[in-house]
Amino acid sequence: MKKITLSLLSLLFLSACSSFLPKMPDISLPTLFKADVNQGSVLDRYSINQLKVGMSKTEVKTLIGSPSIADPFHNSQWDYVNHSTLYEKDNISYRLTLVFDKNILQNIDTSKLGSLPPLSEKEQALENKRLAKEKIAADQTAKAKVIADKKAAKVAKAKAKVIADKKAAEVAKANAKEKEIAKKKASEVA
Repeated sequence: MKKITLSLLSLLFLSACSSFLPKMPDISLPTLFKADVNQGSVLDRYSINQLKVGMSKTEVKTLIGSPSIADPFHNSQWDYVNHSTLYEKDNISYRLTLVFDKNILQNIDTSKLGSLPPLSEKEQALENKRLAKEKIAADQTAKAKVIADKKAAKVAKAKAKVIADKKAAEVAKANAKEKEIAKKKASEVA
């Protein structure tokens, strides 16, 4: 067996070095499959894009899950850290930091999400649809606010008119009393 192996190896070596020996076929050795290794919180841009300042901790957990780092010294900060080693692809490494104030999301730091894969076409379509709905809702809210402000201005103007009318009536009543008193004094003097 050793002689056969030695012969094949020397034949391979010689065939690479000389042009007169027959060419050996290219032999490709099989490679072992390597599984993807995900370490930490696995997030996607679609879910991250749905985060909004003002959400509660419960809403955030429902949307993207529990944080991968729960620091007892920084209860108001949640960190979602990931380092994934992918087979025949680029490695993914990112960190999402959320800061809360009394259970309400105050700050979203997405500056370290560079290696997170972009939205797929399907996710992009869903994102565009979600943004369109949010814009329509925001426009409706803005219109309702304008209408409410106009009504409030009308009510305030009406209240101001009523107050002005009351003051004018009080002034007129006071003037009438003063005239009456002046007439009584004039008739007593005369």
